[in-house]
Amino acid sequence: MANQNKNKIKKYKKVVEKSKFWPIVKLFKNRDKFMQNVSDKTQKKILKKTGSSNLYEEIINTIYKEKLRISNISWNADPKDDKKFWYELKYKISKFKNDKKNKKISEEILPEIIDRYTKEITGNFKRTHYSFAKRVIISFLGRLLNASRLRNPFGNLNLDSTISIVGKRNKLRKLSKKGTIVMVPTHFSHLDSALIGYVISHLGLPAFMYGAGLVLYNLKIFAYFFNSLGAYKVDRRKKHLLYLETLKTYTEEAIINECHNLFYPGGTRSRSGAVEKNLKLGLLGSALEAQKEMGKNNKKIFIVPITFNYQFVLEGPALINQYISSKSTSQNHLKDLGFSNTYKILLFLIKYFTQSNKIAVTIGDPMDVFGNKLDKNGDPENSQDFNYKKMNKKEILSNLSDKIIEEFKNGTVVFPSSLIAFTTYQIIKGKFKNIDIVNMISLPDDEVTIRLKDFKKYYIKTLKHVDELAFNKKIRKSNELDLDVDKQILIGCQKLGLYHTPKPLIIRNKSIIIKNMKMLYYYRNRLDGFGIEKSLSN
Repeated sequence: MANQNKNKIKKYKKVVEKSKFWPIVKLFKNRDKFMQNVSDKTQKKILKKTGSSNLYEEIINTIYKEKLRISNISWNADPKDDKKFWYELKYKISKFKNDKKNKKISEEILPEIIDRYTKEITGNFKRTHYSFAKRVIISFLGRLLNASRLRNPFGNLNLDSTISIVGKRNKLRKLSKKGTIVMVPTHFSHLDSALIGYVISHLGLPAFMYGAGLVLYNLKIFAYFFNSLGAYKVDRRKKHLLYLETLKTYTEEAIINECHNLFYPGGTRSRSGAVEKNLKLGLLGSALEAQKEMGKNNKKIFIVPITFNYQFVLEGPALINQYISSKSTSQNHLKDLGFSNTYKILLFLIKYFTQSNKIAVTIGDPMDVFGNKLDKNGDPENSQDFNYKKMNKKEILSNLSDKIIEEFKNGTVVFPSSLIAFTTYQIIKGKFKNIDIVNMISLPDDEVTIRLKDFKKYYIKTLKHVDELAFNKKIRKSNELDLDVDKQILIGCQKLGLYHTPKPLIIRNKSIIIKNMKMLYYYRNRLDGFGIEKSLSN
């Protein structure tokens, strides 16, 4: 990266040399006690929110939604007794239809549900398994990410040439010795979890606890590795109070136990391809609540934003289809949702990563739970930006969310491929100001063809705007953006949507022709919100 120390290869020592002293290892030595604490604390929270009078209705609502889930969306990773459990529970609670305040509802039925959810969520971290899984994943990524491995599969690995880790690396390492780290990354791909695992290992940090979507556990080999790397299960189909409260309490208790933690504040992968603009305040609230309790012992939590930057997202077609479908009643564009199971994803990864594809991971500026930037000792650089003592919880979390989003944007790395996607889409959008993306998909080739010499003029304008943003540290540039403009355009067009069929655009007869407007729009959105379109308004 041009402004990223040229991606020098560096070997980091372990922050904590012996893994038996890692917080996550200590926690899982007392796994049953931890699970019981999560369950007990969750039950108290739910009773406080619902009261004994409304608990019956909340449980009935939970049972209904669970039965609906089982009948509509059943996965291999689901508990084998799923159907039996919920149907039997419906029979048990139906006895209290005319006695909704009966204590047995809170003392017997609620604990049964929360204990089950806690068991479902909890991973089974073992440091011996972690060491093995780490070696396998690094080897796996190395073979995939280095094209030369096909010719020499047993040669030396060099992930540093492909995965660039930039930003506040040393500050993160220092603060990990002084408090509990909570990483909050952007979320674009299923690959994020494997990638962040590599980053944590490469920087010599202790193992983190993090949430992984339950869908990834459908393949047993993936389930083994996620468990081994400190993951806990997140079932995004379950959106009711009892499950979500259990999940938040699980995260909160892990942080209180000083486990370095990681969660995706956007909640799920970005469907549009843009950096998240609305974060889940409930998840951030777990860190805030944990800090209140840990603050009694002068212990600190450090929030560290992480920005993933890909030239290519393998699930892109499915994600953008879902995004567009949420804005249209038409189903004509919902073709090739793709990557319906983990096996297909694995095969596609092998195919994709045999090409040379750069990935950049930016470590953002660490902050406390109130959004204050920190010095090397973990103290606020300027705590007078706002008086959090006079703010309510929602205001504090809203401020923290804004600061995290700002770091996401500052950590965005611009590749020629993303800048070409942005420029091309904006040119066509400028030509058809009054039509939306749903209708733009159907435009014929003659309406989406741009002469190369004309495109170059527009591209230079957007490149200049990116240069200004990078100078002001509002974005980052890749090394390729320092090449000759003609080379940038050639490289960008080659890399953009490398394996999507059809590709977003092609160069033919000294013209750029858009062949896949949906995917062009998806990759264009990566630079949404930076004001770059202003450079093309003149």
